[in-house]
Amino acid sequence: MATQLKKGDKVIVIAGNDKGKTGAIQKIDRIHHRVVVEGVNVRKKHQKPKQNNPEGAILDIYAPIHLSNVALIDPKSKKATRFKVSVVKDKKVRLAVKSGATIE
Repeated sequence: MATQLKKGDKVIVIAGNDKGKTGAIQKIDRIHHRVVVEGVNVRKKHQKPKQNNPEGAILDIYAPIHLSNVALIDPKSKKATRFKVSVVKDKKVRLAVKSGATIE
């Protein structure tokens, strides 16, 4: 499943502290099976004062979560769905299992 998710896919978190939150995939780490999802698993990073930023800052960063804790969103029902890869008109497409909708 890791190879079939893409950057920019709309996903929903199905387990963990951020369960129910949705967002787009920003980064995929295929070796460690982790994804960074926009707006999910937000952490604070404190930056020390530097010459170009004398006040310092507290930044919000998105930490990665495990791939098994996210699911694609069905375009029709807007709920979590499993998907399958099928060949339609000599082209591979991802289809939602329940509704049969094409996932872009």
